[in-house]
Amino acid sequence: MRILVTGGAGFIGSHYVRTLLDGGYPGYEDAHVTVIDALTYAGNTENLPIGHPRLHFVRGDITDNALLRTVVPGHESVVHFAAESHVDRSVSGASEFVLTNVAGTQSLLDACLAAGVRQVVHVSTDEVYGSIATGSWTEDRPLLPNSPYAASKAGSDLIARSYWRTHGLDVRITRCSNNYGPYQHREKLVPQFVTRLLAGDTVPLYGDGTNVREWIHVDDHCRAIQLVLTRGSAGEIYNVGGGTALSNRRMTELLLELCGADWSRVRHVEDRKGHDLRYAIDDGKIRRELGYAPRVPFRQGLAEVVEWYRANAAWWTLPAVA
Repeated sequence: MRILVTGGAGFIGSHYVRTLLDGGYPGYEDAHVTVIDALTYAGNTENLPIGHPRLHFVRGDITDNALLRTVVPGHESVVHFAAESHVDRSVSGASEFVLTNVAGTQSLLDACLAAGVRQVVHVSTDEVYGSIATGSWTEDRPLLPNSPYAASKAGSDLIARSYWRTHGLDVRITRCSNNYGPYQHREKLVPQFVTRLLAGDTVPLYGDGTNVREWIHVDDHCRAIQLVLTRGSAGEIYNVGGGTALSNRRMTELLLELCGADWSRVRHVEDRKGHDLRYAIDDGKIRRELGYAPRVPFRQGLAEVVEWYRANAAWWTLPAVA
């Protein structure tokens, strides 16, 4: 069995690859994995067990059609993580997001069609739904993205669905809430705050901190992706949640506590343009149909992540993220 993982040197993709190679997914203990990753600022080969006998690493971009024609053939399944994913960067410059997330997804799906790939899992985000004041989104809610990042991911979702509907390619889409875990790039809230606090710096809190996000441990997310790969259905969309919703202010309080710091280390900064107030997804579908449930208790998982960054300073002691 051969699986191609795009963006497999990034945070979520590398966790999926490490778990796969460690025999963490039943029935896939002997799977051979090819990772393709452009190794832009957020990709890191140190996240992967380079040299593992069942891992083949290819440095390359998913917009490179010629490369994809050589890499994709021979793989039964593709798990598509590769994406530009940071909202702030998309606000300051959207072109790379549209190129990678939309055009790159289209190039990858063309290569999958040509190679006869059996199934593709397209990994997306709850941000495609926009912001919701009350209640939660089900998979049939309209897409109302509010940032260039979210809009580019919504575009990639629609491209993916169209390849199922038009070409009959078995594409399954996942939309997940905010991830946390080890090996996450420092631009994201949890690792940025943890590494700054451990280094004795201040942390920036947008606006009044009332924006609400739902959090999921990366291991739970990757298990859900594997469930969609093995038990999901072509053309279906699956929301993936972690069950813990917190305001950014409350998350800041928890991280201060875990890092032994206080509110004197917090500086309030101007709110992000178009900042969504609240995300909330209904993941009843994946629970009912595929048997998914998060396993990592949030407080335990968050404490373990703080300790991982504390113990792995060599991994993150790079110039601070502005």
